[in-house]
Amino acid sequence: MKSIVIYYTLENSTKKAANIIATKLNADILELQPMKAYPTGSISKFFWGGKSVIFNQKPKLSTYHFNASTYDLIIIGTPIWAGTYTPPIQTFISENSLTDKKIALFSCHDGGGPKKCFQQLTTKLSSSEIIAYLDLINPNKAKAEETNQKIETFISTISLKMKES
Repeated sequence: MKSIVIYYTLENSTKKAANIIATKLNADILELQPMKAYPTGSISKFFWGGKSVIFNQKPKLSTYHFNASTYDLIIIGTPIWAGTYTPPIQTFISENSLTDKKIALFSCHDGGGPKKCFQQLTTKLSSSEIIAYLDLINPNKAKAEETNQKIETFISTISLKMKES
């Protein structure tokens, strides 16, 4: 099974989870980087991030190489901003055809919950089969054993669903 973990991170929580998942699945990894970085570590990150989500912005991304036909499984990771996925993920989805792909989703947040984010991603990716979801509350601050257990369960679900198809 050829897999890739595609993610955007602002303050490295999503990156941490993406690296663990990619390592455990022996998957390729692709970090999406906007041409113009969002601010970090202050109230301005909430303003700019929230504004970008509300106005449905699709920031230009730094050059990346991705060919969906190469992969049996695509795992997409995002922080949650204003209750949903980030604009760099929006850009990626709009730039790439993921039709009929098996996709797993994961999110990182500070406690607001992933329900709206996962609903919107599932709707956006309706031509694909979403096979697993992972909700992580700030992996940079959570106990490592808790994060690892959630990731192990996520990977087990993915493995089971991939064998069924």
